[in-house]
Amino acid sequence: MEIFLVLHPPRKSNDMKRSFYLIVLFFSLAGFRQNSSRIISGTVYSVEDKNALAGVSVRVAGASIGVQTDVKGNYSISIPEGSDSLSFTMTGYEKQTAGIPKTGKLDIYLKPGSNSLNEVKIIGYGTQKKMLLTGSVTTIQEPMGIVAGPDPGKGVRIRISGTNHSDMEYSESYKKISDNGFLDPRKIPLSTFAADVDAASYSNVRRYINNGQFPPKDAVRTEEMINYFKYELAGPANEDPVAIYTELSKAPWSSGHQLLRIGLKARNIETARLPSSNLVFLIDVSGSMYAQNKLPLVQASLKMLVDQLREKDHVAIVTYAGAAGLNLPSTSGTEKNKIKAAIDALNAGGSTAGGAGIKLAYKVAQENFIKGGSNRIILVTDGDFNVGASSDEDMETLIARERESGVSISVLGFGMGNLKDIKMETIADKGHGNYAYIDNITEARKAMVSEFGATLFTVAKDVKIQIEFNPAKVRAYRLLGYENRLLEKEDFNNDKKLGGDMGAGHTVTALYEIIPVGVKDEFTDSVDPLKYQATEQPRLKNPSQEVATVKFRYKDPQSDKSKMKQVVQNDISRSLEACSDDFRFVSAVAELGMLLRNSEYKQQSDYENLIARAKSARGKDEEGYRAEFIRLAESIKLLEKGGEMAKDK
Repeated sequence: MEIFLVLHPPRKSNDMKRSFYLIVLFFSLAGFRQNSSRIISGTVYSVEDKNALAGVSVRVAGASIGVQTDVKGNYSISIPEGSDSLSFTMTGYEKQTAGIPKTGKLDIYLKPGSNSLNEVKIIGYGTQKKMLLTGSVTTIQEPMGIVAGPDPGKGVRIRISGTNHSDMEYSESYKKISDNGFLDPRKIPLSTFAADVDAASYSNVRRYINNGQFPPKDAVRTEEMINYFKYELAGPANEDPVAIYTELSKAPWSSGHQLLRIGLKARNIETARLPSSNLVFLIDVSGSMYAQNKLPLVQASLKMLVDQLREKDHVAIVTYAGAAGLNLPSTSGTEKNKIKAAIDALNAGGSTAGGAGIKLAYKVAQENFIKGGSNRIILVTDGDFNVGASSDEDMETLIARERESGVSISVLGFGMGNLKDIKMETIADKGHGNYAYIDNITEARKAMVSEFGATLFTVAKDVKIQIEFNPAKVRAYRLLGYENRLLEKEDFNNDKKLGGDMGAGHTVTALYEIIPVGVKDEFTDSVDPLKYQATEQPRLKNPSQEVATVKFRYKDPQSDKSKMKQVVQNDISRSLEACSDDFRFVSAVAELGMLLRNSEYKQQSDYENLIARAKSARGKDEEGYRAEFIRLAESIKLLEKGGEMAKDK
């Protein structure tokens, strides 16, 4: 129904009244117009191999409505009345537009191609640091320059056309990482680090790639990419909380080098047998959380977690913006509707008093403390704290003081543009918790549902690993990743030094690249013989066939005294083809990490080889995460080959 209304200038008051009533009538009738919409769903595949594609952008033509396909390539989108087509785009594939069918089902097959990046307009404030930009772009419509702004010199505003984020300030921060180098076991026989199960880096890297950009070098933490995936390790057969495994083969990226894999597997516990939980949702509702991929995604994610709660579990909700407040007192998991209603009522606005929020959350958690239970704060934020305690040093001091209460803190990061990764990683590491980055609802399901027990219930705390290498077999060794979790050798036996925590069913994987004795290399330095004193050569106490002894130390969740276990890796190296699927797949993930970091140790790393190896090592892959990794690696290869982006140096 269409209504045409023509109003003439009124000549007298009655005419004015008549005009007013006509206007009211017009808007009333317009309000009766039916705004119908319908749901279209389907799956997006690659036409090349018929595999499902994750991360495809699905948008309604002419409308600001869009979704992404999940890890199995599925999508579901609401189509408003009058829309006639959908567009499907993904980096590395040709864009495809399809008419909206009469039925509710639409499957699409995308052709491989090197599609152009979204057009990017960049306006800088003051002096621009190269590290703030995640990659070069196809078209920069406006030259970089100094323009007037409310906060000169403190960031860069990037307007990205063709995305949901039409205008955002880009000021993401990451801790500087320098790749671990090769060490001589004759001088440094011990390598010590805290076992870590954070996986935020992988989903954050995926977000960058799906948006058509390489991530900043320091956003790529190799150990977190490796530990994003599940590996088929058996849990401990006895009462130990953790089992340890090793595997040795050749390094795929360097002829003559070896790769040692160390795997830890925490004991699985059935959900019904998990201890009671005392949770505090600490939710950032400041103005920076307003975007669609922040607070709305937070709300949807937390409601998934609420659905997993049992009668013996309790949740409180603390929010913070300009100030902190208690939105919901500790409430039983049976009152799911009440908890969800409190989550739905949240709105974003104001500055960010993160320190005050953390203090209040600890207070609430301690007031409802469950002895022998899981007492944990779940902080959801973009990390942009700008009121009160905000520096990394302030946060470390605050968390170090509060963790003595027995309350842990885990961090869920959301959003893009101003993600403060460095703060969130610090909070999780110092607070006996883990850190995950959630970029879409599928990732939320992984963190909140699939890994519910592993995320919330610790079975071993302060887990540390120490490896002693045998110089009779090892010329040099290098730990891949864990640069932020390295410990002094004395810290291994010091129960006051923090390690990493492992939740129910968690796996931790670490890789060492080894240069065997007798193999020439470009990484170990030599010096001329000393002129004035004799150079002492170390005497081998035990010149055996052992390559290394692997020790790990842990504490029971309710104990402050650690226990130690160890295994020995003999000089038995299998061919890559004879190794487990897990070994070959994890080597592919590590290789991609080195390429993304443009590591000086990447040697002969190659996209084709790592992709082929990952494909052959997919295994069961019931959730489709390994298939998604393969697609991600293929997209990176196409982008780099096409010269569309330049890596951060």
